[in-house]
Amino acid sequence: MVIIHQAIAGVSQQALARFARRARRAADLKGKVNVVLASSREVRALNRRFCGKDKPTDVLSFPYMPAWPGSLARTRGAKTGATHAGDIVISSDIAAASARLYGHEPAQEVKILILHGVLHLAGYDHGRDAGQMARKEERLRRELGLSDGLIRRTSAAEGGRATGRARKR
Repeated sequence: MVIIHQAIAGVSQQALARFARRARRAADLKGKVNVVLASSREVRALNRRFCGKDKPTDVLSFPYMPAWPGSLARTRGAKTGATHAGDIVISSDIAAASARLYGHEPAQEVKILILHGVLHLAGYDHGRDAGQMARKEERLRRELGLSDGLIRRTSAAEGGRATGRARKR
């Protein structure tokens, strides 16, 4: 399910939902994934609350945690019996700015962020896995027709080293 709190011009809820399903299957991730496009303010609040960092970021991944009391996953799973892999929250503001910076459409940027989030939900952690997530992201971005991979782009900007940030970028 894709939920849009803050829209981005040229980004379709239906197209993102289709892409999220494709990315989930390509990463061999079992269970449903919710994707939320939110403002940087909302993402900053989540980053502060759950990661202890008082700043916005482009994408956050929240694996399903059945013991988490207000979780969307718990509510939906209890009603539908469907398995739930987790939630991905993307900053619409940062995604739109990154799309301009890297010279592609905002929908392409959101898809790059969805793939990155799906890989975190599948258990990959670029901060600790000696390049395993980066290699998987590169392979899947080519399979899925994405112009760039988030880890490669971030590593290049930081002089070739991994970011070290777990479960978010």
